[in-house]
Amino acid sequence: MAEITVYTDGAARGNPGNGGYGVIMISGKYRKEISQGFALTTNNRMELLAVIVALENIKLENANVTVYSDSRYVVDAINEGWLKSWERTHFKNKKNPDLWMRFLKVYRRHNIRFVWIEGHAGNPLNELCDKMAVEASMQANLQEDKGYILSIENNTLL
Repeated sequence: MAEITVYTDGAARGNPGNGGYGVIMISGKYRKEISQGFALTTNNRMELLAVIVALENIKLENANVTVYSDSRYVVDAINEGWLKSWERTHFKNKKNPDLWMRFLKVYRRHNIRFVWIEGHAGNPLNELCDKMAVEASMQANLQEDKGYILSIENNTLL
């Protein structure tokens, strides 16, 4: 069974503002780095999207995955069981339901362990993900975060 280590980070310059995510995936001798920037988004959306993108890039089913993130929002939602209750209530009055539903689709395909790490504390891979996320947020021609825009248009932001 595949053993995959994932580091993720999200960033937003302003909250909301331009944002981006950075992902590093390692499995054996293989390493993949992914980053993307978005116009008008939030830090939490980028933190969660980083994890989603990483999981979506795993081609094998039932992989053993360890995700390292400095996002309490993401890590605690899973480890503390909040996500289960949010799902039971169909994400009523919760932010980012579009991303959480997307997350659940890929989350259930693997055996995933989430580990919170302190941000900006010298972990080289976390620091690199942070750098990738910030650089992605500063690119020209940023993608539109359609889920965030839709939540503004529907006045569903809390």
